[in-house]
Amino acid sequence: MNIIDTNNRHPNPFLEEYTTPHATTPFDRICVEHYESAMKEGICRQNEEISAIVGNPEAPTFDNTIVAYERSGQLLDRVEATFDNLLSAETTVEMQRLARSLVPLYSEHVDSIFLNEALFERVRTVYNDPASGNLDAERRQLLENLYDSFMRGGANLQGEDKETFRALNRQLSLLQLQFLDNNLAENHAFRMILDEAAQLSGLPQSAVDAAAQTARENGESGWMITLQAPSYNSFMTYADDRQLRRMLYMGFGTRCMHGNQWDNLDVVKKIVNTRMKIVQLLGYTDYAQYKLQRRMAQSNTEVYSLLNQLLDAYAPTAREEYREVQALAQQTEGDGFVVMPWDWAYYSSKLKKQKYKLDSELLRPYLELNRVIAGVFGLATRLYGITFRKNPDIPVYHKEVEAFEVYDQDGTFLAVLYVDFYPRPGKRQGAWMTCYKTQWRNADGTDSRPHISLVMNFTRPVGDRSTLLTFDELKTFLHEFGHALHGIFSNVTYKSLSGTGVYYDFVELPSQFMENYAANKEFLHTFARHYQTDEPIPDEWIDRLIASSNFNAGYACLRQLGFGFLDMAWHTRTTLFDDDVVAYEQQVMAPVQVLPVVKEVCVSAQFGHIFSGEYAAGYYSYKWSEVLDADAYSLFEQRGSFDRATAASFRENILSKGGTEYPMTLYKRFRGQEPAIDALLIRNEIKK
Repeated sequence: MNIIDTNNRHPNPFLEEYTTPHATTPFDRICVEHYESAMKEGICRQNEEISAIVGNPEAPTFDNTIVAYERSGQLLDRVEATFDNLLSAETTVEMQRLARSLVPLYSEHVDSIFLNEALFERVRTVYNDPASGNLDAERRQLLENLYDSFMRGGANLQGEDKETFRALNRQLSLLQLQFLDNNLAENHAFRMILDEAAQLSGLPQSAVDAAAQTARENGESGWMITLQAPSYNSFMTYADDRQLRRMLYMGFGTRCMHGNQWDNLDVVKKIVNTRMKIVQLLGYTDYAQYKLQRRMAQSNTEVYSLLNQLLDAYAPTAREEYREVQALAQQTEGDGFVVMPWDWAYYSSKLKKQKYKLDSELLRPYLELNRVIAGVFGLATRLYGITFRKNPDIPVYHKEVEAFEVYDQDGTFLAVLYVDFYPRPGKRQGAWMTCYKTQWRNADGTDSRPHISLVMNFTRPVGDRSTLLTFDELKTFLHEFGHALHGIFSNVTYKSLSGTGVYYDFVELPSQFMENYAANKEFLHTFARHYQTDEPIPDEWIDRLIASSNFNAGYACLRQLGFGFLDMAWHTRTTLFDDDVVAYEQQVMAPVQVLPVVKEVCVSAQFGHIFSGEYAAGYYSYKWSEVLDADAYSLFEQRGSFDRATAASFRENILSKGGTEYPMTLYKRFRGQEPAIDALLIRNEIKK
């Protein structure tokens, strides 16, 4: 069935069979005008599919109810995935405007499914059938997940509560979208224009050239510093002008709190209060209790236990690290000098260089992007035997995006992998992995393989020069590539259990595990060569890199813990919040504060992970997964970092299983034991 779009008079590509390689998304044919009609058609089709399930005269069974629902909505899924992904990676004003109508439309459709009494009755019948106890692990997990989705989606609500639930969910979807749009607007609105070369004192030439290019691209003379990570981080680390560092820091730290149309302070209150109302309507005490019911850490108590345990272990080290940086700063600035947040990266970098004779700019010439890509892909080949082939015939959504086919060691096609490396005005900050299509098996048993995307914001090349990454950007690449492998290796039957469709405090294990290779000498020697001379990175520098791997580890841990405590504070509330967001945040984060507090800044107003993303009541997951990854990598250290048998076990028991079983069951099957925090403490040299 084709719907002709009246604006461009061409068939809507979403509604046609994809004829692209591997049936990939035909980005080159999709226009903004296609989304609305395709999404509405997708909703209509899924409603028809659900009506067929409900109207089935046969008694409810796993196949005619649970599997039938699981396989419904394929058109809607691909439209929603494309729109949602591009809203973050390549958005436009038109898409943002359209999102204000499509996001609540989609939310209301989901509510209608879970509030469908007849459909829920069939699901409940299958769930309560004694025969369901004989299902295999994956089918049982699918059944439990669906039943739980109905329960958490308001299926037991009665009368007016159902309409209240719908209204609150619609309100929340719009608030979260507004939060995201405001952040994107504020990120790109800030520009620091410099017109004197002296203002760039201390910056490496690569950063100076990049700032000049950014200025030219924006019709400015001189140099432009932005809040994009490569620009911001480089300036904060190297710029000698303290007042300019402070200006840039304040620009970053006060985003979305200026009382203008992009202010998020009131949006934060509304999101927190709306979430609380929704879950209390469902019978939960607070939002965290609701979320943690589907996490490895199953209670607020368990989360706080981990956060406090890490706080006790790392706080003394963090405070000593601050004193050491302060002492160095006072050697040049005088005894009364106080290291402020805008000084931290600058003086920390100087201390690191003094202690280890190592600077990130020293490593950059050895981390040319194309060689890094070959190195990271080669690591996957070495561990798992898979290979990557660029395919220029696969359509992409931006000219800078590249598409690769991924093949298993026996030549079997595994996945399509898109890579998108550079910042753009239509891309949000950060780095992430996502899917345009997950993996599943069709009814006839054929394996439908995934289409994975890696999106990052790396240092953009200047002119025709090579792209040279920092060591932190290498780690980011490895992190997101770990998520990609989770999707690429998926080997499940049902799409909702595929790849990264796991508990959020388990999803970071594959990504953080891959970061362990960043400072692995044998791995670095496979690709880290000078982009001009082809000389390999010196062993001495790698030794310094390894020696410095725990530099300021205490501070880094407390910073992450601060975000975790803040997230939990917002989502363990049981009463409406109408106080000062900034004051509340500073009170919550006081126990983990290492640097002096700047009262004008506010993390919450920019905290997209929890206010417009999926990490609400879940930011602790990064530290939870770090315990897992340290413990997992310790097994590789015992057997060899590139041991194929251990890698095969990690693939089989973790990466390929998706959400088909409880995470700890999968982990113990790989590791042979539950993880202990000791491996992390030893890795960070907190415990000897």
